[in-house]
Amino acid sequence: MVSAVWNDVTLAVSDETMVVDGNHYFPPHSVDRQYLEPSEHTSVCPVKGKAQYFHLRVGDRRNANAAWTYADPSPAAHSIKDHIAFWKGVNVA
Repeated sequence: MVSAVWNDVTLAVSDETMVVDGNHYFPPHSVDRQYLEPSEHTSVCPVKGKAQYFHLRVGDRRNANAAWTYADPSPAAHSIKDHIAFWKGVNVA
């Protein structure tokens, strides 16, 4: 079982994460979306495609662009479509 925790709050838990480039991608149903706020930030990976980001909000604390997803990944990354990964101080273990 893998979990993502930030600011003492569990953001996601799953035994079905997919590890790509060292990051655990959580299935959409395993993420507690009440802590996610859409971000305008995007990035492009030459292999996976365009990533959309989320800010994390726990109480009055905000972690900008600390989660991302590939809503329309390249064919090579189709297995992580809509899965969510975390970074920037989020403990994934």
